[in-house]
Amino acid sequence: MEFGAMSKVFNTNRFPCFSPLPANHQRPSDRPSFYLYRSSMASSSLSRSGTNISFQKVVNNSKPAELRRESAEFELSNLTAISPLDGRYWNKVKELAPYTSEYALIYYRVLVEVQWLLKLSQIPEVEEVPSVSEDGRSYLQGLVDGFSLNDALEIKKIEKVTNHDVKAVEYFLKQKCQSHPEIAKVLEFFHFACTSEDINNLSHAMMLKDALENVIFPTIIDLIKEICNMAEENAHIPMLSRTHGQPATPTTLGKEMANFAYRLSEIRGKISQVEILGKLAGAVGNYNAHLVAYPDVDWPQIAEEFVTSLGLSFNPYVTQIESHDYMAALFDAICQFNNVLIDFDRDIWGYISLGYFKQITKAGEIGSSTMPHKVNPIDFENSEGNLGVANANLSHLSMKLPISRWQRDLTDSTVLRNLGLGLGHSLLAYKSTLQGIAKLQVNEARLHEDLDNCWEILAEPIQTVMRRYDVPEPYEKLKELTRGREVTKESIRKFIEGLELPKEAKTNLLKLTPHNYVGVAVKLAREVHRVVNLVDGKTVF
Repeated sequence: MEFGAMSKVFNTNRFPCFSPLPANHQRPSDRPSFYLYRSSMASSSLSRSGTNISFQKVVNNSKPAELRRESAEFELSNLTAISPLDGRYWNKVKELAPYTSEYALIYYRVLVEVQWLLKLSQIPEVEEVPSVSEDGRSYLQGLVDGFSLNDALEIKKIEKVTNHDVKAVEYFLKQKCQSHPEIAKVLEFFHFACTSEDINNLSHAMMLKDALENVIFPTIIDLIKEICNMAEENAHIPMLSRTHGQPATPTTLGKEMANFAYRLSEIRGKISQVEILGKLAGAVGNYNAHLVAYPDVDWPQIAEEFVTSLGLSFNPYVTQIESHDYMAALFDAICQFNNVLIDFDRDIWGYISLGYFKQITKAGEIGSSTMPHKVNPIDFENSEGNLGVANANLSHLSMKLPISRWQRDLTDSTVLRNLGLGLGHSLLAYKSTLQGIAKLQVNEARLHEDLDNCWEILAEPIQTVMRRYDVPEPYEKLKELTRGREVTKESIRKFIEGLELPKEAKTNLLKLTPHNYVGVAVKLAREVHRVVNLVDGKTVF
């Protein structure tokens, strides 16, 4: 039984946004110290709205000022969140919440548990779980489609008693199904023969798959499209290259953008090719309990059917946990994508510094708190910084997750709760780069100015043509003409006219300028869409 698109399950009403501090709160004075406390525990710990913060004076004022906040207790809001993703940047990354939050993890656990019960009902040998009627299926489907924050909170309450998050989901489902005559008869087949990691690994896999397909990939596609557009629109605009920071053979602005579009597209393809794996093999991967209960069932085949029905690929060789090797490959590929984008951000930052791009200003925005003239390239700087944070997290995940002592240890569990962190900072960076690109305006005059001041870059084609026609010591002659000396249009032309070359070759050299010596850069930039894979944001893994 397939569940529909995730858009059926999630709606924005189930993810309340952070609210700021109350408008009428009293700002503490500088003299006495204050602390914040939760004035009402009635509100949900998951709620980001209705924050109620009060100030009270601390009687003991003997502590140094920098230590007086130690006793502060904050209620969660956009100003008190420890992670900036859940605070300052919430509005830019909240679309990941349906896929990478704890609410999402609980939801996917419910989905897996329900689907597993339905799968058991389809196995003839499991006579104790007869085929579920249409009404029963509809009821179970409703538990998934109608899953809400209140349901998640109920599971969290159960977890306080069980001290086990997956078992809490099982108990929740049993409670919910007690009132349904048909499902009530098979309650003990929820979580049948499963270890917690049977449920968790499938939940994490679906979280990643859906987050990538519904949020990350569409944004990546938008990013590559914009860079492709930059390539095509500026394909004809010549630009002085810089190798080792020094003037070098000209290119075009569009061709340099095409380089990045192609690189990012290639890595996007690698990311999409990573198979998202899952397992359902019991406590140590051998179907031990399954086989004792129902020895005539081909449990590995059943497990493969079940895992693939969830849209995942099947891993047949596991311990208690799915080995997470695919996660390592996935996160490494995302890190590679992010590294290329850092390269892009830094290049654009440099081109802005050189004046090749102007930035469109927005009324009311401040560039510098003290220098009114400044318009800083903050979007590309923010992107670069967040890509670094993302890669630090993703790199740790890729190195840590494949390592588990013997048949398992618990270190992966707490680490896997950070799946959304690297993706969140990546998403934030992608959006920052897109925002920065939207502000760019090419300054052709500045680009032309640099080229006009660098006629020495024609030394390369001149000495190359001299080699063709066997002119002695071509490199050395151009080295003497150009190195450490001022080179002008006139001095280059005079040098060419004095060469013993065929008339046609000499004529062609005299036509060269720093502006037209760009090789096939224009053609490459204009054809970038042909070689860049720009399908939609949905990717079949």
